[in-house]
Amino acid sequence: MGEIAGIKYTKDAAGRRRYVRVDLDMHGDNQLLEDFLDLLEIEARKGGETVSLDEFNRYVDKRIESNV
Repeated sequence: MGEIAGIKYTKDAAGRRRYVRVDLDMHGDNQLLEDFLDLLEIEARKGGETVSLDEFNRYVDKRIESNV
């Protein structure tokens, strides 16, 4: 695989590609990259605390009222 500007690979001790560094100034507006990062965020939040829709709506309403 050839080099891509703004993409750097780091290899492990066995010489296998292990990590990818992405220059966000060059590739930050890439929709596929945004989708990938969104999926990582979703995966990280699995099993986390949840709130009901009613509770969320009350929270938002309270925030809106305090800013008016």
